[in-house]
Amino acid sequence: MKILLAGQGAFGIKHLEGLANIPDVQVVSLVGGSPDTTKAVAEKWNIPHWTTDLAEGLKQDVDACILTTPTGMHCKQGLQCIEAGKHVEIEIPMADSLADSEKLVAARKAAGVVGMVGHTRRFNPSHQWIHNKIAAGELNIQQMDVQTYFFRRSNINAAGQPRSWTDHLLWHHAAHTVDLFQYQTGEQCSVARGVEGPHHINLQIAMDMSIQMKVPSGPICTLSLSFNNDGPLGTTFRYICDNGTYIARYDDLYDGHDNKIDLSGVAVSNNGIELQDREFIAAIREGREPNSSFDQILPAMRTLDQIEKSFS
Repeated sequence: MKILLAGQGAFGIKHLEGLANIPDVQVVSLVGGSPDTTKAVAEKWNIPHWTTDLAEGLKQDVDACILTTPTGMHCKQGLQCIEAGKHVEIEIPMADSLADSEKLVAARKAAGVVGMVGHTRRFNPSHQWIHNKIAAGELNIQQMDVQTYFFRRSNINAAGQPRSWTDHLLWHHAAHTVDLFQYQTGEQCSVARGVEGPHHINLQIAMDMSIQMKVPSGPICTLSLSFNNDGPLGTTFRYICDNGTYIARYDDLYDGHDNKIDLSGVAVSNNGIELQDREFIAAIREGREPNSSFDQILPAMRTLDQIEKSFS
């Protein structure tokens, strides 16, 4: 399987690390935003071809593309890959609007390729453990309480390096939780609303956000997001269930008393991004729809659109 990876930044590196553990997969082209950093990453990872032009990368002998580029480029680049007849995995979010998400869904259906979105929470062993318990009838969620906290005053990536684009609490960070809540409950939100805090004078984005959701059978979700948090960074998911409380921190899971839960045997790896990429590759090879497909993620984009409209 020959892969084109677009995006040489922090998340591009995470995908390179994950792909390195998947048999018979080779990244043959790297498409980056700047020549110097793209060349450096390509040389470090022994990628034979690099460019700053996606069209040039698509001319190489590639089977599939993984896009880890800035959010605002996802729709245009996704369509470009699909029109070239390539399977495509787009890092979260699929797009930064419902309309662009619908364009991607329609284009993928017309082309008949595999389209997947990088909703890593579906693949983290911690959330898989919860999902398996729900499917087995051993748990029912009563409430999810989620905190997504960062400290941001400039455009930097997950590795602390400067970047050229602006992140977004709703269409990127909230997208993880909106989809996860609907995935774990198996229902579309009947209530979805939010409020924004003040917008940053330079970044021009809301720095704080609070979101409430509810699904028809009763479970609720409370999501707090901030770029103003001066403390530990990242996301903590608290599952309050009818049979226990569980706290997920990325690939780790604890009970309500902070005892770590053994996740060995949940999946072939404890790396959520690697598991996500394994699903993408497997779906292509098996000619099937992947978990976290374009079609499966569209309901989350509809809910995000509903939340955005509630701000006004």
